[in-house]
Parts: sequence; C-alpha cells; structure tokens
Amino acid sequence: MRYILPVTLLSTLLLLTNSCDDDGPELAERYEVSLPAHFPPLPVPEDNPLTVDRVALGKQLFFDPILSKDATVSCASCHDPAFSFTDLLKNSRGVEGAVGDRNSMPIVNLAYANSFFWDGSNPSLEEQAIHPIINPLEMASDLADVIRKLENHPTYPQDFQQAFGGPPTTDRLVKALAAFERTLVSANSAYDRYVAGDENALTDSERRGMNLFFNHQRGECFHCHTEPFFTDFSFQNNGLYSEYQDEGRRRVTGRDNDEGKFKVPSLRNIEYTGPYMHDGSMSTLEEVVDHYAKGGNKHRNQSILLDNIEFSEQEKQDLIAFLKALSDPAFIQNPDFRPK
Repeated sequence: MRYILPVTLLSTLLLLTNSCDDDGPELAERYEVSLPAHFPPLPVPEDNPLTVDRVALGKQLFFDPILSKDATVSCASCHDPAFSFTDLLKNSRGVEGAVGDRNSMPIVNLAYANSFFWDGSNPSLEEQAIHPIINPLEMASDLADVIRKLENHPTYPQDFQQAFGGPPTTDRLVKALAAFERTLVSANSAYDRYVAGDENALTDSERRGMNLFFNHQRGECFHCHTEPFFTDFSFQNNGLYSEYQDEGRRRVTGRDNDEGKFKVPSLRNIEYTGPYMHDGSMSTLEEVVDHYAKGGNKHRNQSILLDNIEFSEQEKQDLIAFLKALSDPAFIQNPDFRPK
C-alpha cells in the first residue's frame, strides 16, 4: 500500500517544524513564465510567489539526491526531463532498490492542477512535495534529517537565505520545490502551433486523428482529456480491470464508487511517457487505443463514456498520430528544466 500522510497531519507537521511564513527579500526578482494565448494565467499562491531565486533553489533541490535517506535518489530519478519528467519504468525505484506500487506520473502543467498523485491524495504542489521525501518506497527520509543536511551543506543555507530570507525549514523546502514545478509548462506542440493559426502545423493524418479525438459520436476522447491541458483533472475508472488490486481514489475517500478511479492524466507529451496507465501495464499507444476501442473491461464503476468503437486500422494510426502531435520537443530539451 502506498505510504500516505493524511493532509491534516501534514499541515500540522508543517506548522510545528517551521518558522512563520515569509516572502523573502522585498525586492526579489519575479520569475516570468511564457504562456500562449490559449492558456489561462498561471495560478500562483500568494504565500509562495514565483521568484528567480526560489525557482533556482527548487531546481537545484529537485536534482539533488541529498533529499533521500542515502543520497542516491533525487526527484529527477523518477521524473527525468528527457521523458517529460517520468522515468519509462513500469514502477519506479526508490532507495535501496525499493519498488513503488504505481507508475511515475509525468510532471507537466501541474500549476493548473487542483490535486496530486494518481489518487488525488494531496491538494497542493507544496503538500505533495513532502511525500516522495518521506515515502519508504521512494526517498525514505526523515524530515528532521533532511533539514539538518541542508543546514550543514556548504551552499544551501545561503541559497535559502537568498530565496526566503531565512534558513532551511520544511516549509521553505517544499515551497522551493513547488516553485520550480510550477514553471514546467508545456505549450509548444504541433497542435499548439495549429491552434495559434499555423494551418500547416498538422499533417493530414494528424488532422484526421484530431477530428476523431473531438468527435461526439465516436472518439469522444475530449470529454476527459479536455483542452488546453488534455485532462479535466477528474478521477475516472477507465475499465482497465474488472477487479482492481489498487483501489485508486477509494484509498482517499473510502467510498465504494471511487474504487478503480484514478486521476485522468494529461496526454501532452504522451509519446515520451510510456508505459501507460496507473500501473504501467500498457507499453504502447497502440495498446491504449485498443483498450478504449473495446470499451474497457466492464468494471461496475467504469465511466459511461466507454463503449465499443469499431476503429479501422487507418483511424487508429491517425488517432495515434494526433496524440504524438501533442509532443513538445522544446519542453523536454529546455535547459531551464535540466540540471546545470
């Protein structure tokens, strides 16, 4: 079972282990995120403004294995920018070879999400940042030990002072990580260029796949994978199994009608992020399309949108071509998202 710290306990922990909230230096340089016209403004909490120093500190921490118990695992170990911040494994590996129980989710456009993890067990980027650090299947750390390591590091104390106006604390640690993660915006795919007015951005096959994707009678993919993020951030049972070993959202709510429901993942950069599904049980996009075409495995909580669809081989190819048109090479190659 996934190691979950209840939100109420986590909030109490943050209050007990940290000093009063602060905004850092008054003249801190704000970090600007470039967004296309079809994206809404970037949501940023008032108590954690995006500044150049906070984002730089969060990036450094994201790629630093110092946060793990034995200094062997970093956030980037499971969230590699080359793969849209996932790791291409069915189940990720943690400290001492521990194997996680779910597939590593890509980190893309998370600033717009209202819950995190496959089961939505955390409501904010700041709170979710703590779980991989303390999860025994991931970094397996003790927060007090992490803060001591940061305090005794040759540069981190000054970095925290610059970003927050104070020494390392748990609150400042998760705020820095969340600040960096909010900047991970992917919005420069061929589809985005098409939406922006470049009629030549999509091939004929990609355009046919797009029409199928948004078709109300057949594809109907857009109901859950809505623009511009290609997810509606809801929880759905997609009929992956007739019986689920992983209860999904039910772990959080305790409700039977949430069994087998998982967060709808974004389809952006899906070309880079296999294997697919919450458990990494599908290796290819062809398998994914075939699963939906057959209408799932008829679980009692399965979405009513799933039904048998007779796709021709050409239609399958076109649909997959459109999914690949959501790839953003500039995102996975962006030096701002990679270690120095």
